[in-house]
Formats: sequence, structure tokens, C-alpha cells
Amino acid sequence: MSRYVFKLPDLGEGTVQAEIISWRVKPGDEVAEDDVLVEVMTEKAAVEVPAPVTGKIVSTTGQPGDMVPVGAELVVLETASAVGSAAGSVATAQSVNIAGTAGGAGRAQQGDQKKEASVPVGNGGAQQTARASQAGANGSGADAAAAAPDPSRRVSTSPAIRRKAKEAGIDLRQVSGSGPQGRIVRQDFEAYAAARSAARSSAVAAVTTLPAARAPVPAQRSAGGTEEIKVIGLRRLIAQRMSDAKRNIPHFAYVEEVDVTELESLRRHLNTKLEAETPALTYLPFLALALVRVLEDFPQCNAHYDAERGVIVRYRAVHLGIATQTPEGLKVPVVRDVQLRSLWDVATEMRRVTEAARTNKATREELSGSTLTLTSLGKLGGIASTPIINAPEVSIIGINRAVERPVVVDGAITVRRMMNLSSSFDHRFVDGYDAAAMIQALKERLEQPATIFVG
Repeated sequence: MSRYVFKLPDLGEGTVQAEIISWRVKPGDEVAEDDVLVEVMTEKAAVEVPAPVTGKIVSTTGQPGDMVPVGAELVVLETASAVGSAAGSVATAQSVNIAGTAGGAGRAQQGDQKKEASVPVGNGGAQQTARASQAGANGSGADAAAAAPDPSRRVSTSPAIRRKAKEAGIDLRQVSGSGPQGRIVRQDFEAYAAARSAARSSAVAAVTTLPAARAPVPAQRSAGGTEEIKVIGLRRLIAQRMSDAKRNIPHFAYVEEVDVTELESLRRHLNTKLEAETPALTYLPFLALALVRVLEDFPQCNAHYDAERGVIVRYRAVHLGIATQTPEGLKVPVVRDVQLRSLWDVATEMRRVTEAARTNKATREELSGSTLTLTSLGKLGGIASTPIINAPEVSIIGINRAVERPVVVDGAITVRRMMNLSSSFDHRFVDGYDAAAMIQALKERLEQPATIFVG
């Protein structure tokens, strides 16, 4: 037996330290090579760090929230033979749970894409055939669940599947892989898990003589007391970047009301033409295309400020960030080259990238590089808001709730659908007059929606 000291590897892109998010192991655990040891967060991404060798965990260094320098001792393992030295090792870390920041605030500059993506089978019938074939390869019912693992077999699969297997108590050495060189893919794992679950259900159903267990009495919850939650990971990153944005950027806020009655009529008409089960159009795709027209006259609003070089970088292309609420926090996926897209294409791409962000499937490219951000609170839109600029951008536009209310038009009171646009600009580089003129130009396009689609 020998001891192997594993040090935090260089995670790339100039990373000098990483924050511990959660340990997947503890002293005394047995781990196989490539099992995930710990999840850490750099300034770019959340990363799963795998074990470089097979062995037993002797000790770990650091608690969630602690910052660990690259090259510092992370884990000590006890191995069967001298496979490493105390000098440490460089492992291949997998970037996952790509951490954006947002709402209008944090910068969604994130880490690398997952090294392996789940590849769905082309259609329902093919998917069932693939799963049935895998179930046959793994065995069925109790036989599959009870298959003896091959201790000499080296498992090849993704960190995501390893995590699911650990949570489900499944030994991956029991699962047959249908991927290249026996790699276990998603369908293999799901088929085995389904067979194992069916076997257990059958066993439970066979037991009919046991008395029903008495429901536990819920514990009394104290009315007082406090709860302390350590600010780590994505939430820490969001807090840091929001603070930096508010501290370093002098925000100029401008709110204008827009009559979207005609736009709403067009939106509803187009939605009646959609195929069944196709998501309805929202205001966002219209606003995106209107911005493309407006930014031709206000290029200073579609820009980045490079503070290190003291340079404003203006973009001809419009790469639109869409502030998106996710279970992990706010992220800003990006719809690229909006100026080249149709209304339907913009709507489809918006749905795709926001869903990818919510399900942690977005790539680094999909979470970085926006030139201007849109943020909407949807049904919670309120009357007005003061969005925080998504640095290094210089502009952000927020959509508030659209409501019908009485207004005066040509001297008569009538009911119109009204909506406020809440915008913020970096006052160092966008003058108040230009900011107001841009929003007024955007208002005109939205109130006359035909102008969105013509020069």
C-alpha cells in the first residue's frame, strides 16, 4: 500500500485558484479512477474534478466555500501500489453546471462544455428498441440487478452518469456499455436502472403479510431561531459581479411607456398560425428585431468597455443576452447574430438557449459574448425596474408587465395595452440624450410593428 497526494490541477484559462462547492467523497470512501472527487468553481465555470487513481480516501483538504490554490494538496489516497508521488498529478477535469450570472447583472462568462453530451436516439421507436436491446445486454429483472460486478473491469463513462450511479447506489461495473470501447452511455444506464427498479418493485409486491407502518409524527418546528446559509459557488459569483457592476458603473436609468396594442394584435394573429404544441410568440423576439434596426443609429449602445485597455469596442453584430432564471441562479444565454435571423428563428433560438441554461446543458459559447442584454420578469414584470448592467456591456433593457388601461388618444379616452421599458446605460459612454433617443426610437418601432420588418 502507498499514499498518493493529489493536488488541485491547473483547470485552464489562467486559473490560479478554485472554490470548493461540494465534496463527493469523504475519508474512508473507496473510489475508482475517474470517479468525481469534488466540485469546484473557478471564475469561469463549475468543474467536477475526477480521481486520478483507484484507492481509498485518507483525507480531504478544505470545506465548501474555501478557496484552494492550484497546486495545493486536495486529496490524499491510499492505493494498492505505488502509482503516484507526493508531487501531485494533473487530471482531466470536466466542466459542468456552467455557471452564468445575471438578471441584468452578472457576466455570463463560463467554463468549457461538458466533455460528453447525452445523445438521444432519433425517434420514439428507435429509442425503445435501443433501450430494449440494452436491457437484454444487461440482463432483466432481478437477474440484471444481481449480476456480479467484474472487479477487474475499468468503467468508461461520463461524470454525470457516475454521479447518478452513486446517488442510486448502482455499481457501474454491472452495466454493459454500448458506446465506443464499451463506454456506458445514457441509454445503457437508464435501461439498467429501469430493470433494477422493476426487480425491486416485484420483490416488494411479493411481500403481502407485513403490517402497515405507522406514519411518523411530524416534529414540532420552532417558531424562533435563525438559519445561516454560506454564500458559495454561483451565488457568490453573482453577488461579486453585481457588486462590481454597481460599484464601477455609473448607471443612467430611463423608463418609457409603450403602447403595444398593435404589437399585441400582430402577436396574437401570428400565434393562431402556429402548429400544434409550438410555443407561442412572446414580446421578446419582436423587441430583439426592433433593437437590430435601432442600434444601426446608436452603435454606442451595442458595445463593451475593455477597462484594462481603456477601449470601447463597438459591435456591428447584435449578440443578444437573455437574462434567464434557473434553479442555480440567474444566467445570460446568448442569441448570436440577431441581425441575420427572422422572427421565427429568433424565437426558436431564444427558447433553445434559455432551456439549455435552465437544464445546465448550455456550452461556454452559449453563455458568453453578449453585446447587449434583455431582461424580463414575465408575469411578475411590475410597473418599472432598474436593471443592473451586464458588464462589460454598456446597455441593458428590461420589459415590464403589459396591461390594458384607459389612455387619451386624439382627445378621447380609450383602452390601450401599455407596457413600460426600463433601461440602464453606462453613463460614462452613453450620454443621457442618446440613451433617451434610443429608447424613443425603439418605442416608435414597437408601436408601429410593421417598421420592425422594413428598413
